[in-house]
Amino acid sequence: MEHKRFEGERTLMRIHIGESDRWQNKPLYQAIVELLRHEGFCGATVLRGVGGYGSNSRGQGLYHTTNILRLSQDLPIVIESVEYSDRIEQVLPKLDAMVGGGLITLEKVRVILYRSGQ
Repeated sequence: MEHKRFEGERTLMRIHIGESDRWQNKPLYQAIVELLRHEGFCGATVLRGVGGYGSNSRGQGLYHTTNILRLSQDLPIVIESVEYSDRIEQVLPKLDAMVGGGLITLEKVRVILYRSGQ
């Protein structure tokens, strides 16, 4: 398999949501990944956290965890995607409409990517 080397500055977008968040009768993380794929993003990764809390539970003492004694159905989910900053800026209004409560962060990254030449 032939690989091409690619280097350059891109933007890493992280979308922090809850596992129970939904969009149009499907899990929000799934809807976001489908949106990014439809928009032609190179890729996205969904990460499921083992614990955490967000702004909705900050003052209430709620901590979502995989601990068997306190099994949560709303674990943290992080969706990561690396793309050109202008492409991310174009999709942000759509994400804003989808993410009712959550956090989106952007940071500049230097990428070295090995991709199949096919």
